[in-house]
Amino acid sequence: MENNAQLIAQCEARAKQWLSPAFDEETRKAVQEMLDANDKTALIDAFYQNLEFGTGGLRGIMGAGTNRMNKYIVGMATQGFANYVLKAFPGRKDLSVVVGHDCRNNGRMFAETVADIFSANGIKVYLFESLRPTPEISFAIRQLGAQAGVNVTASHNPKEYNGYKAYWEDGAQVLSPHDTGIIDEVNKVTIDDVKFDGNKELIDIIGGEMDWDYLQAVKEAMVDQDVILRQKDLNIVYSPMHGTGRVIIPEALRSWGFQNIHVVPEQMVIDGNFPTVVSPNPENAEAMTLGMKLGTRLNADLVIASDPDADRLAIVCRNKKGEWEILNGNQTCMMFCWYIIANKKKLGQLKGNEFLVKTIVTTEAIAEIAKKNGVELRDCYTGFKWIANEIRISEGKQKYIGGGEESFGFLPFDKVRDKDSPASICLICEIAAWAKDNGRTLYDLLMDIYAEYGFSREVTINVVKPGKSGADEIKQMMVDFRNNPPRELGGSKVVLVKDYQTLEGKHADGKVEKLNMPTTSNVLQWFCEDGTKISVRPSGTEPKIKFYTEVKDPSFKCADCYERCMKAADENIAAIKKSLNLD
Repeated sequence: MENNAQLIAQCEARAKQWLSPAFDEETRKAVQEMLDANDKTALIDAFYQNLEFGTGGLRGIMGAGTNRMNKYIVGMATQGFANYVLKAFPGRKDLSVVVGHDCRNNGRMFAETVADIFSANGIKVYLFESLRPTPEISFAIRQLGAQAGVNVTASHNPKEYNGYKAYWEDGAQVLSPHDTGIIDEVNKVTIDDVKFDGNKELIDIIGGEMDWDYLQAVKEAMVDQDVILRQKDLNIVYSPMHGTGRVIIPEALRSWGFQNIHVVPEQMVIDGNFPTVVSPNPENAEAMTLGMKLGTRLNADLVIASDPDADRLAIVCRNKKGEWEILNGNQTCMMFCWYIIANKKKLGQLKGNEFLVKTIVTTEAIAEIAKKNGVELRDCYTGFKWIANEIRISEGKQKYIGGGEESFGFLPFDKVRDKDSPASICLICEIAAWAKDNGRTLYDLLMDIYAEYGFSREVTINVVKPGKSGADEIKQMMVDFRNNPPRELGGSKVVLVKDYQTLEGKHADGKVEKLNMPTTSNVLQWFCEDGTKISVRPSGTEPKIKFYTEVKDPSFKCADCYERCMKAADENIAAIKKSLNLD
């Protein structure tokens, strides 16, 4: 990479633009050091591209450079976003946006920068007084009738990251044509175009009243309050992982009727360095250690956590041995879907026009649950904006009752258009209460679902490839997979290949089917004779390529089969990794 003279020259030229007086002294100094260094790796990583809106908006490592999160990149992105909003609503005088942030370092500074720029462009800003959950930002956009919104967050990424989620007037993250439209406007902006000096008269600080409205809305996700009232002493341990759920989630649980809530004190501290975890990601078992320790001491029924911006959740329950068992995102999503269908049906709340949504990489067990119960299930692309899109296109025609993805995100009601851990945490506690009311645990319920709808094991394999060279490697891997798709995986024949870039599904017998999706996406799927499903996609928010593996085992009959089936599945997944040279 260091020998690529053309690339280095391009990066140097871009970096030198950051030595102008438009940038502060600290930034100019950091850029000059990269220019002076013999090793140009840092320079290239910082300047080889502009941070772009991916599946989660703008997200990157904080620091100086066009490929970093800093005041200037945030500023140019916001100026471009403001320009696009003004173009999208020509002549409208009452334009407004909602701006929020989470606990991350520089979060407040970035949020205030965003608010200043929108206001300087004549757009009214509703700025949250302090950190708030992502779903509340989405809710506030809809509640206030705003045309757009920004939440400054890098979600579950490590502490070095920050990000910028862009929302449209429906409360969902931006989709086509708005995403590309915003990018086009951002790309036109130079640092000299950015209106950094805000109009304070156009910035309204919001907080408590919106919290109240949001908490009232979250109650709409409740299925059976009688169960909660009978099990109000359910023993709950909760951690916000230093983030935005610290106040709102305990309040939400209390508003649903739960009275025995304990918090992890060390993780109630707001801290963008996340000192008690390696990474504030509910997918990492390590992040749940403190919660499980407290849960053991208090003999809790379950341990729950939200990530820093409180859109994702993690759930830990006791297995048949009484030991803590961390549920994965697929198991969580499956349990939500089963409970919503089964209990809404029992209570006579299903009218026949309901639908569920899952992403294409999420377990197919949910499809079985929906099919057996006569409820429509829709598949969509990864990214919650696609689930939100399904809600939008069916608004007023069909009733959305739930949707989720394997990455620990779920939305159990339609007043929000993003993942919602406050509502989901309340609902999983209701499910735990229902299970307890029936002499069961969450774990028992999971085993019952497997027994009725079939066992599957899902593991996501992340191959990390940082920097410019990593991005090139990931691109080449997708090209190679398309040109030479695997014929077998883990000893089972591949019978169907779905390519969402061409929107074609090719069967082993030569038959070709069209894939009905709203647009193309750089995703490949392989389906095997034994029911195995592998999905491959480059991450839109991190420097990695992801392999979502799902293997089945029809021999599962009851809870006693679980460990045996898990072991066999892991052996199968190890064989699949070998087939794909991922060892």
